[in-house]
Amino acid sequence: MQTIGTWWMWVGFAAFVIVAIAIDLLVMEKQGAHKVTMKEAASWSILWFGLSFIFAGLLWWYLDGIQGREQANTVTMQFITGYLVEKSLSIDNVFVFLMIFSYFAVPLEHQKRALIIGIIGAIILRAILILVGAWLLATFHWLLYVFGAFLVITGIKMWFAAGSESDISKNPVLTFLRKHIKLTDKFDGEKLSTMINNTRHYTPLFVVLIMIAVTDIIFAVDSIPAIFAITQDPFIVLTANIFAILGLRALYFLLADLADRFHLLAYGLALVLVFIGTKMLIIDFYKIPIGYALMVTASIIAISMIASALKPSKTHGKKH
Repeated sequence: MQTIGTWWMWVGFAAFVIVAIAIDLLVMEKQGAHKVTMKEAASWSILWFGLSFIFAGLLWWYLDGIQGREQANTVTMQFITGYLVEKSLSIDNVFVFLMIFSYFAVPLEHQKRALIIGIIGAIILRAILILVGAWLLATFHWLLYVFGAFLVITGIKMWFAAGSESDISKNPVLTFLRKHIKLTDKFDGEKLSTMINNTRHYTPLFVVLIMIAVTDIIFAVDSIPAIFAITQDPFIVLTANIFAILGLRALYFLLADLADRFHLLAYGLALVLVFIGTKMLIIDFYKIPIGYALMVTASIIAISMIASALKPSKTHGKKH
C-alpha cells in the first residue's frame, strides 16, 4: 500500500483522535445529561470543520516542502474532496439517527451519550475496514470495478427510495432483539439495562445503541468505497473519514430540527454516489481530475440543498 503517511503521522493522528474523544467525554461528564442547544451544536460544528481544514493546510505545507507543490496540491485536494463526500454522506446518517431517536422517544438530554458511544464504535470499525480495503485494492485491482458498480447501484436504489417512509418497527435488528432479550419500554436515566422483578431488562437506550451501530456498518459499506474512488492512500482515506465522523454528533444536533428542510438532499447524495461510482469504473480509461470531482460533488450537494429551500416539503409546510 502506497501512502504519504509516515509512522509519526499515523501515531500523531491517532493521538489527536484519542485526545479529541477524551476531551469530548470529559466535557460531557462535566455538563451531565442535558439538551444540546443550537448554539452549542453550531460551535462544535464550526470547531470540527475548522480543525479539518487546519489539518488540510498542515498537510499541504508538509508535502509542499517534501514532495513539491504539485503533489501537495493533489493530495490536499483529495483530502478535501474525500472529507466533503464523507461529510455529505454522514448527513444521511443524521436523518436515520433522527428516525431512531424519534421512534424510541429518546429524551434530548440522553441523545448526546448515545451518539458519542456510537461515534467511538464507528471510528474503530472504519479504521479496520479502511485498512482492510486498502490492502484488498492494492492486491486485487479488479475490486475497483466491483466497488464502482456497487456505488452506482446503491445510488440508483437511493434515488428511487428517496422520500419514502421507513418503518422501524419492522426492522430485522429490532425484531431480533425483541425475540432474544428482555426489553423494557421505559428509560432508566442513561443506563443500558435495569432490574425489573429481579430480572435484567435492557432499556430502549441499549436498543438505540445497537441500531446506531448496525446503521453505521451499513453506511460504512457505502461511504468507504466512495472515498476509495477519490484516493487509495489509506492515510488520506482514514483521516478524511475520521474528521467527518468526529463532527457527526454536532452535525446531528445542528440538523435535527431542520431535517425536513433538506428533503431533496437524498437525491443529491444518490447522484454523488452514481458519479463517484462511475469515476471508479472508468479510472483505467480516463481519470477525472480531482479538482473536477470536488467541483461536481460540491455542486450537486449545494444544488440539492438550495432546491430543498426553494421547494419546501409538504411535511415542512404542515409543521409550520
